[in-house]
Amino acid sequence: MSSNALRNNPYFNGRAASGQYRPMPQYDQQGGFAQPAQYGQAPQPTQLPQQYGGRGQFSQPGYGQPGVPTPDQLNAQFNQPPATPDQMDRMSYEDTIAKTVGLFAALLVAAAVAWFVPLLMVVGAIGGLVLGLILAFKKEPAPGLVWAFAIAEGLLVGGFTSFLERIYPGIAMQAILATLSVVGVTLALFSFGKIRTSPRMTKIVLVAMLGYLVFSIANGIGMLLTPGSEMFGWRSSVDVFGIPLGVILGVFAVLMGAYMLVMDFEFIKNGVESGAPRKYGWIAGYSLISTVVYIYIEILRVIAILRGND
Repeated sequence: MSSNALRNNPYFNGRAASGQYRPMPQYDQQGGFAQPAQYGQAPQPTQLPQQYGGRGQFSQPGYGQPGVPTPDQLNAQFNQPPATPDQMDRMSYEDTIAKTVGLFAALLVAAAVAWFVPLLMVVGAIGGLVLGLILAFKKEPAPGLVWAFAIAEGLLVGGFTSFLERIYPGIAMQAILATLSVVGVTLALFSFGKIRTSPRMTKIVLVAMLGYLVFSIANGIGMLLTPGSEMFGWRSSVDVFGIPLGVILGVFAVLMGAYMLVMDFEFIKNGVESGAPRKYGWIAGYSLISTVVYIYIEILRVIAILRGND
């Protein structure tokens, strides 16, 4: 910096400390600029226009101007409670539970309809299979398809339960209580940190589920090609050490279902803690619906096989 610039700069030549500097222009009452004060003279008071927060005296710069918050406004903003996950459009336990309860309500309504028209379980089985495959491969949640899936599952559950209830009175209540017990115990153990998933166990369960699906398809084809076969095919006709094959497979299927419940609970927990978008609560609801229905159907079938052998 040159010596002339230093001499002319009030912060280096001492005039800033003595007050001998040219002040910034001031607003006059009509919104124009007042004449600047001379060196050594104090600036004269002036009023700011009303739109700039003028109050007949020096207004603090910036305060009252449009778009600039006052200290009181800033304090009020800082004192506000933090935004909730719902306000930020993030997953929350409350929102996910609400979605899941709504889906189960739709399932129960559809099940009540199919109770009086058991043949609707065929529509429910086909619809649930198709919708389940579509939802499994969709990259984004589709609430409409999830609602349709819950209704289809309700038709399957209601029709199948009504059919077996006519043969084995009281089986519906037995299956409902057993299913609630499995879900309740699994949730309690997960809440207390007693059970968690692991990559290795998840791979084992997925392979076992694939094998069980292949067996179920083969068993269904065998039933269609063998008129007069047992109600549940090989599950009822084949014994292992005096125990029906369907009972042994059913117990393992329920255990796999319980593990899938843990996976569903972890999905919800991880989604909430990581701030996943709120829409993924529909995926959680869909997963819980499919897992609980799977457990219920397996328990219902095991009880029917056991009562059929009495």
